[in-house]
Amino acid sequence: MHVLFVHQNFPAQFGPFASRLARRPGWCCTFATAKANGAIPGVEVVVHENKGGATERTHYCSRTFENAIWQTHAVHDALAARPDIQPDLIVGHSGFGSTLFLRELYPNARIVNLFEFFYRTTGADMDFRPDFPSKPLDKLRARARNATILLDLDNCDLGYSPTDWQRSLLPAEYHPKVRTVFDGIDTNLWKPMPDAPRRIGDRAVPADMKIVTYVARGFESMRGFDIFMRAANIICKRRSDVIFAVVGQDRVCYGGDEKHTGGKSFKDWVLSRDTYDLSRFVFTGLLPEPALARLLAVSDLHIYLTVPFVLSWSMLNAMACGAVVLGSDTPPVREAIAPGRTGLLADFFSPEAFADAADRALDDIAGHRPLGEAARAHILERYSLDVCLPKFDALLNDAMARRPRTGETP
Repeated sequence: MHVLFVHQNFPAQFGPFASRLARRPGWCCTFATAKANGAIPGVEVVVHENKGGATERTHYCSRTFENAIWQTHAVHDALAARPDIQPDLIVGHSGFGSTLFLRELYPNARIVNLFEFFYRTTGADMDFRPDFPSKPLDKLRARARNATILLDLDNCDLGYSPTDWQRSLLPAEYHPKVRTVFDGIDTNLWKPMPDAPRRIGDRAVPADMKIVTYVARGFESMRGFDIFMRAANIICKRRSDVIFAVVGQDRVCYGGDEKHTGGKSFKDWVLSRDTYDLSRFVFTGLLPEPALARLLAVSDLHIYLTVPFVLSWSMLNAMACGAVVLGSDTPPVREAIAPGRTGLLADFFSPEAFADAADRALDDIAGHRPLGEAARAHILERYSLDVCLPKFDALLNDAMARRPRTGETP
């Protein structure tokens, strides 16, 4: 069985699945990507180069589609130059359009797409934060951004979404074609470490100090960085026994925060709006996964916020490490955290509610430890790689059982 993975980044969500499939006797894995970072034993990487893309002259609403077509064409040409690659099955990330043209190269191959997010102008991220309103043109663009996703929904044999909520955003007529399969948490990496040193990078943390963690790829409104910092400031003023480990980069990955900050980075804009004792915060930058796992394992409380959007791996990683997670009471978080059983929830818009819940947790570390233990058990039961890989296997097998989509009319 030859599986071709396609994603503009390597290894991204497909890394754990590709790694395990590549180790199976009789299986072959290839990965087509624009950005190869690292390597996976047994997985050949084919790098493609985009030769164009949207410009300022391209209509604002169609730039995503224009970029996707250039990306898709680059994938097609890179693989056309490798006639030795003949996959039985193609797994690609929808939204980039990367698998769309591969029907022409591999008419007998089955295609499975990962559908991570379908854009909605209401009921999801765009209308959630009135303090960061979407512009009318952004709402028009959101509808146009679904074009490649709709093409993938038609073109694929089967698809999957990481969570039920993310799947629910897809048009109802495609629901029978798309399953819920999470990416899989490596619970051998993300695990409790009772003997891990209480450190934040090079900084040792005394036993009488509490460690509160926050993790986001970028510091931005979509992940509630501003709400977290306001809550952390309240906590700092109430108590002197807490230090905050803030993991991530000072950049915006999603949304348009720069339209609201007057040219400042979002982090600088947030810090400029209040007075903070920055000696109580350690901004670590991005951390390698082993280092981040050690930090989460010694966290006394992990705070996670997101608007209704793609659920971050970091929250589930923290749960797998046995951390007590205090999350925002938003749909993707509610799917993974049962308040009072596997974690805690607070109103996204209330820094005071986050601070109050954090105080209760930090005042009674031992009493809240069962939440972290239950969170770990929940990850093992529902989100671990050992649970998700068989579901992914079943998806691939069912896709292969379908008849080839040859002889289609455009």
